[in-house]
Amino acid sequence: MVHWYAKRNTLSAEIVIIDYGMGNLRSVQKAFEHVGVNTLISREHEDIRNASKIVLPGVGAFKDAMENLHNLNLIELLNEEVIQKKKLFLGICLGMQLIATKSYEFGETKGLGWIDAEVIRFPDTELKIPHVGWNSVAYENHSPLYEGIVENSDFYFVHSYYFNADRKYATGICDYGVSFIASIQKENIFATQFHPEKSQTYGLKIIENFVNLENVIC
Repeated sequence: MVHWYAKRNTLSAEIVIIDYGMGNLRSVQKAFEHVGVNTLISREHEDIRNASKIVLPGVGAFKDAMENLHNLNLIELLNEEVIQKKKLFLGICLGMQLIATKSYEFGETKGLGWIDAEVIRFPDTELKIPHVGWNSVAYENHSPLYEGIVENSDFYFVHSYYFNADRKYATGICDYGVSFIASIQKENIFATQFHPEKSQTYGLKIIENFVNLENVIC
């Protein structure tokens, strides 16, 4: 059994931010720097194997992202490091969507498949798509990522598609015409649909909480 908890004052883990050509890497790195952590932006397999934690951010189309991961031979490596070795993982925005089984953005595309989920488009309503801006997140199940953050705090979103899965994995829920999963956790896998690096104080707290995560296997 794996128990996750927030271990205080351990801001020294080697964290790799995966560079697979899908944007906003430096802004994510700057958020980690703000909480006192040096990270490495890399696509090199050796760097990823040596990391203690892995971050997969991303902005753009699901299909392009999966093609990039495939072309860089990163899919099998990520499966080894995250699924087999159980390294702590944080997916951000597109990085969260990529861990689903499949997406319907620009046709059906297979994802990493770490969680049984589909990435689907927001239905047509009077609300503008993409969903851009600040929205509150309600807690669904306990997550150490939200430690020290008041429920229904606002986070910054930019997306047209959302993660549709069994809510047993959900740790945060948001409403934008429909109720959708804003964050998830499955064992060592954490992910947010919102951008913590753009979400000011509470977003930086999410980053800090991820940095401080340690695991005890018993």
